[in-house]
Amino acid sequence: MIKVLIVDDHKLIRKGIIMMLDTFEDIKVVGEASEGSEAIRLSFQLNPDVIFMDISMPNGLDGFQTAKEIRQQLTHVRIIFLTMHEEEAYIKKALHLGVSGFLLKKRQKNNLYESIQQVMKGQLYYKTEFPDHLIELWKDSQKKKGALTERELEVLRFLVLGFTYIEIGGKMSISPKTIENHKANMMSKLEITHRYELIQYGLRNQFEIQF
Repeated sequence: MIKVLIVDDHKLIRKGIIMMLDTFEDIKVVGEASEGSEAIRLSFQLNPDVIFMDISMPNGLDGFQTAKEIRQQLTHVRIIFLTMHEEEAYIKKALHLGVSGFLLKKRQKNNLYESIQQVMKGQLYYKTEFPDHLIELWKDSQKKKGALTERELEVLRFLVLGFTYIEIGGKMSISPKTIENHKANMMSKLEITHRYELIQYGLRNQFEIQF
């Protein structure tokens, strides 16, 4: 039996999802929450296998923050965002956080059960307006980004903001030569050859490098 938690601030949406999932014998909805802090509490209490979660929620904690808190403690839980947001930045942020699935509310009806089956196999399930091959490219980009150290990401933030090596060295208390070494290491890991490509990477992934 697969245990599912539903998180959405709209009661009608929660009830609609529950009605659809109740038709499957191998799915059990164990709880529902209307905001982030309640979702975190119920996740620890009920230990679900899958969580369907909205991104936009009230009372301070959005879906991104809630997913991060839950995954830090319950790494086995598969989180599927069920949202109206379809922007590229939201999808990249979800990939960065290790969210297993991403569904648009306008096309959820026929995908809920399939999404559960896929993520329980350890696979991603992203059904958006973007083609699958582009999602794969973004996923690969996240893997490369994950190879960058915190120190390298800090250097990258300053480079994107236009600081010189001397200015970065002053802020980080390291030499310009060390900055150059960090830049070279990042370019090698990201398989790029020019500084402007590194800057472009930083701009494309500004959600992940936390400006």
